[in-house]
Formats: sequence, C-alpha cells, structure tokens
Amino acid sequence: MSDWSVHASLDPKLENSAGKNIREALDTDEHPNSLAIAVLFDVTGSMHSVPRELIKKLPTLLGLLGMKGYVEDPQILFGAIGDATSDRVPLQIGQFESDNRLDENLGNIFLEGNGGGQNTESYELAMYYMARHTQLDCLDKRDHKGYLFMIGDEHPYPAVKSHEVRDVIGDDLAENISTKAIVEELKQKYEVYFIIPAGTSHYDEPELLAKWRGLLGQNAVRLPDLSAVAEYIAVTVGIAEETVTLAQAEIDLKDHGTDDSTINTVRSAMSSTGA
Repeated sequence: MSDWSVHASLDPKLENSAGKNIREALDTDEHPNSLAIAVLFDVTGSMHSVPRELIKKLPTLLGLLGMKGYVEDPQILFGAIGDATSDRVPLQIGQFESDNRLDENLGNIFLEGNGGGQNTESYELAMYYMARHTQLDCLDKRDHKGYLFMIGDEHPYPAVKSHEVRDVIGDDLAENISTKAIVEELKQKYEVYFIIPAGTSHYDEPELLAKWRGLLGQNAVRLPDLSAVAEYIAVTVGIAEETVTLAQAEIDLKDHGTDDSTINTVRSAMSSTGA
C-alpha cells in the first residue's frame, strides 16, 4: 500500500502547459459550442462494487449525449472522490475530453476502496476543485453553466479544510470554507447533481437524501438501478438543455436499444427531480 498514488494524468496538482492548475472545457474548430459535463464518483469502501460498474457504464455517456443531438459538443470530465482524512488518493481529476481519451481517464482511476468509516467523504474538496480550478468556455463566452454530477452514498464534511486543500491541490487558503459556501460558489459555474445509486451502503438512509437535498434541492436523487446511470445523466442534460422532452427521450432510448427496465429507472429518477 505504500506505493499507492494518483495516476499522473489525474493528479489534482497537475499543471497545464501554461503552468496553471486548471481543467479546461474549451471551444475548438471541430467543437465550437462546447458544453462542460463532469462526472465524479465516490471510490471508497461503502460504494462496494459500484465504482467498477461505473467504469464499465460511463463510456457510453458520450454516445448517448450525441445519439439525438441532446448536446452539440459535449466536453466530458471523469474523476473520483475519496476521503482526505484517511486515503492516500483522496481526489482524482481527469481532463475535459470529447473522444475516446475519456476511456483512458476512466481506466487510470485508482479504486482505493478505503474511506474513513464515519459516513462522510471529501465531496466538499472535489467541489472546491471544480469551483476554482476549471475554466469553461460555455460559461465565459455564452453565460451558460456546465453540469456536474457526483455519485456517492455518504455526507460531505462540514467544511473545506485549508490543510487538505494545500496537501491535495496545492492552494494556500487563509481559512476553512463552509461546505454550504462552496456549494453556492460551485452553483455559479455548474448545474450540480448528486446521485445516490442502489447497491451502496447508505442508499436507503433518509438522512443522506435529506442532507444533499438541503444543499442541492431536487437535484439530489436516488437511482434504483445502476445500469441506468449513463442514460439518466444524458436525459437529465438533454431535458435541462431543452433539446428533448422526457417522453421523446424514452422513445430515443428505445430506438437506441435500451431495455425497458433501464427506461423505467430513468423515468422514475427523473420524476423525483420534477422533470
């Protein structure tokens, strides 16, 4: 275990060619209307086999977003969340990509499977990074927020701790930042969702859903079938972008070869967010 470390491509201290610690979702000639979509998932022990399943399921997300033009030019980032109080690899952050390099990022994620065992993980540290270390052309050029989906089954810590930010990300903070404050800052850049998937230790705990709904409102949702995670994210973004209705999305999924069980799961989860 002494040699456990974050893959260089996912290091939250990684600097770009300009010497800046930032992840960028930028327009290009090929993709002139980029839309940032980030998916970060908990890889601690309480998630059981869910992280391994997510690594299998999430590569389909890019195709689902493009199957009927839900998003013209998606730029997708994958990353992983652990516990900065106990884990050797508490945060892993990939790059925004629009091709099969997404699969490489997923393959490089280290599934530590640890966590502190106290029903809290470092979601607030991940939210800090996404709030302060990402640059989005969709926001800067078009005043259009990106999307951030976190997948987990525990509570955040009450505050972003300055010493953890220094050790994991490299920033010097004068003081801690409350989790509520960093969530509000994050919401200025992203539409933020929290997905609690079935098959995890705390899926059925009402206090968990209540906690995240207190932070994110109806954007906190239980997902009763993990196999529908990519479809749920794609449909959520499509509906928010007003490029599809739920009724049409169900038809599109059926045409795409999605089974009825997965479509029913998406419908159920969407209804809980008021879609």
